[in-house]
Amino acid sequence: MRIDRIAEPWGTRTPYGPGEQWPTRVDSYLADGLTADDVDRWVQSATILHSNGDGLDIAVKDDRIVGVRGREVDRVNHGRLGPKDLYGWQANNSPDRLTRPLIRRDGELIECDWDTAMEAVVGRARELLDEQGPSAISFYTTGQLFLEEYYTLGLIAHGGIGTNHVDGNTRLCTATAAAALKETFACDGQPGSYTDIDHCDVIALYGHNMAETQTVLWTRVLDRLAGPNPPQVVCVDPRETPVARAATVHLAPRPGTNVMLMNALVHELIAHGWIDRDYVGAHSVGFDELEKQTRAYTPEVAAEVCDVPADRIREAARIIGSAERLLSTALQGFYQSHQATAAAVQINNIHVLRGMLGKPGCGILQMNGQPTAQNTREAGADGDLPAFRNWSNDSHIADLAQVWNVDPMQIPHYSPPTHIMQQLRYVEEGSIRFMYVTATNPAVSLPELARIRSLLSQDRLFLVVQDIFLSETAQLADVVLPAATWGEKTGTFTNVDRTVHLSEKAVEPPGEARSDLDILIDFAHRLGLEDKDGAPLVKWSDPEGAFEGWKECSRGRPCDYTGLSYDKLRGGSGIQWPCTDEHPDGTERIYVDGRFWAQPDYCESYGRDMVTGAPVEETEYKALNPTGRAVLKAAEYVPPHELPDQDFPFQLITGRTLYHFHTRTKTARAPQLHRAAPEVWVEMSASDAADRGFVEGDLLEVTTPRGRVRAKVRISGIRPGVLFLPFHYGYWDTAHGSAPEGDDVRAANELTLTDWDPVSKQPIFKTAAAQVQRIATSTGPAPAPTTTGSAPVSGQVPPTTGGDDALAHEHVGGHA
Repeated sequence: MRIDRIAEPWGTRTPYGPGEQWPTRVDSYLADGLTADDVDRWVQSATILHSNGDGLDIAVKDDRIVGVRGREVDRVNHGRLGPKDLYGWQANNSPDRLTRPLIRRDGELIECDWDTAMEAVVGRARELLDEQGPSAISFYTTGQLFLEEYYTLGLIAHGGIGTNHVDGNTRLCTATAAAALKETFACDGQPGSYTDIDHCDVIALYGHNMAETQTVLWTRVLDRLAGPNPPQVVCVDPRETPVARAATVHLAPRPGTNVMLMNALVHELIAHGWIDRDYVGAHSVGFDELEKQTRAYTPEVAAEVCDVPADRIREAARIIGSAERLLSTALQGFYQSHQATAAAVQINNIHVLRGMLGKPGCGILQMNGQPTAQNTREAGADGDLPAFRNWSNDSHIADLAQVWNVDPMQIPHYSPPTHIMQQLRYVEEGSIRFMYVTATNPAVSLPELARIRSLLSQDRLFLVVQDIFLSETAQLADVVLPAATWGEKTGTFTNVDRTVHLSEKAVEPPGEARSDLDILIDFAHRLGLEDKDGAPLVKWSDPEGAFEGWKECSRGRPCDYTGLSYDKLRGGSGIQWPCTDEHPDGTERIYVDGRFWAQPDYCESYGRDMVTGAPVEETEYKALNPTGRAVLKAAEYVPPHELPDQDFPFQLITGRTLYHFHTRTKTARAPQLHRAAPEVWVEMSASDAADRGFVEGDLLEVTTPRGRVRAKVRISGIRPGVLFLPFHYGYWDTAHGSAPEGDDVRAANELTLTDWDPVSKQPIFKTAAAQVQRIATSTGPAPAPTTTGSAPVSGQVPPTTGGDDALAHEHVGGHA
């Protein structure tokens, strides 16, 4: 069967009931009218354009990628693919791929050879190391490389150069996921499994528009909802997303009040006795403080602050409290909001209070926003130390130094790793003089973009950008290094439920582009990085060698990969870590029977203060939790730092849309995805629009104290008093060679503020105070999709469709 997967993003329903296996449905898309018989070979991989980890095969013809097909045997997707999976691969074949290195000469970027580019990079790094030492050097990476590349980067930065200034753009999407897990369980690592959807009777989604961010996972939920005995759904989101429309109870709180709402839910669970006191007593610490803290947070108090009916809060608490198998998920609606970690920790608290961990249907998925975000955290490319080692534990430093064969003092552990927002302050002050940016576009994705552009374009900052296109950030660089991407290199990556996939090289990269691993190894060798015996620090030369090195680094740690190999990952499904000799087929659920990785001598973190973010000392943690139980952490509600006022009466939130990924460097180059959401828009409620006389498609100017953006208005189901802007659109449309006309600035992050969560250090994108005014009357509807959270509630808006070139194949119950 052929189906327009732009018009129907989640495809055909295959209903199933609790405890049953999710039926298979193999989705595929081939370009140019090709059929499966035309394909020369299929190459195993997984998706790279969202965080779900869908297993797929890459179709190759005449040494060129021509399509994809879902892997029926894969545990994650059972053959299904989402729109970004089906069409996004076309970016690989874009004619504007970077194919040669670029170097800045007389203010212009010009092509050069690799030796010239690398000697410029290494030469400047060497000068700064001699002049200022390691603190002059910083690295900012992505959530889209492979584990092998992250591990190599972490080794170079921490073990070779010795800088503490290492972070990833995962700071913008999943830093709070890691932080919340560390606060409750003293270690990263997701307690849930995707198969919990197959068993649960309640799903609670907190600030997680799963329908758009993980389309295949939402397809799994839709199939449960279409089957017998469907789960009830609780949704917390200020927008009327597809998740909200499917929910049993939809809570739409004011932005910035998530902690107030969560405390009210916890209050209700405790007040009504909907907790497992035996489990709490045997496997947790901190209950008395949590009970005391939440005592005053009644539904009536929360209703006043959150502007959510008290009865609706009670109903949500009753559903959660009476669940027999509860699955909870969270994403950017919590992570990019005020008091991010404190709110996400309350989700963990609910599961500990209810004793719902380590059993089928009883999971927590503190979601990732990117396909390999989990690997940045595991491998040490987000600033943390590899394999969830504790930077505050000297024995962990010594152990890592032994693995790397370096002096322990070479590994920086004198203070917490430097997150990107602090790195930028050091750039501003002039102490960081060299920034190496890999596969990310901070000139669009970071907050308060006027400031970011100013910092990245400083003459005293040497900016290296390693990417596949000339992004807005690459245009500011001193050296641009052309990289290979997914399908053009081999490596592994891990999704949010700890499933490890192998992605094989299918085709050669264009021109002189090289894999990120090859570039990093070349950088290390040219810089002369050595271990303490004088041997090269990086001892591998290919991905499999790097993977074997990583396995040894992970041995005995929570994310133990020692039972995995490339051969084991070939041909079948992804495998969940920990995978060891004891668990050779992987481990589906962790924290079974209240066994955690929280022992003081083993844990990754001793935790932080929920208000200030100050690290908890080892002695304090040992006194609190000597036997390694889960930690119930209380958090008081504190109002947001920027509130609406007479001049800026709205609250602005930013977010994603189903058809694009991050700053559109790839998805804007896929015609079907670009046409579905070609331009920025702003969402407003029907009541707010009516009060101002706005109609669908009016051109508005949205302003905050930091800047302005012009966009057509979509009158949607968003709650009153709130505006929504998708953040994907940069100042320049680098995919289509166009710049905004006049004042038509379109990057949402022109408006967001320089502020971050004290615990996770994740920037806050969802509480800016804003104003709007009409610039021009409507000449047609806003360019927002009708299939998503931006669905219109008024006006004549044509439905979003993909046309003939968006027709994909579906094979229900059998292989394509």
